[in-house]
This record gives sequence, C-alpha cells and structure tokens, in this order.
Amino acid sequence: MPKDQPTNYREEGVEVPYERIPPATLRTIIEEFVTREWSDLGDGDYTLEKKVEQVMQQLRERKAKVVVDLVSETANIVISR
Repeated sequence: MPKDQPTNYREEGVEVPYERIPPATLRTIIEEFVTREWSDLGDGDYTLEKKVEQVMQQLRERKAKVVVDLVSETANIVISR
C-alpha cells in the first residue's frame, strides 16, 4: 500500500469489458486469479488451462467481470451482480 494512501482506503473498482483487454494481459489476469483463488480447493482434476477456460466462459456469459482499481493499479475478477 502506498505511503500516502489513507489506512481506511477501500478498494472500489471500475469494470473493464474483457473484450477491451489485450488477450495476453487478460490471460495473465485470469491465471493469477485462478492460482490465487483455487489454490486450496484441491482440484487435482483441473489443469490450469481448464481453469482458465472456465473463467473465460464465465466472462463470456457475463457471470463474472474484470474490475480494475485505479488507485492500487490492480485487477481482479469478480462475480457479476
């Protein structure tokens, strides 16, 4: 967290349509997401490629979305509401 950022900072993201993200960047975001979120699930039957494809399918179906926080310059994938 940057020094000048208040300690009560709350991340609020901006949705970025996944179609507007360069494919290599989108893949990196998805890979980071699945390795972080699915690390404890013990999904031995799912390869990284299968997990990435599942997330891509959720993005295509608008069940998930990419959100970018402009202050922390981070991206995340969240459930669409």
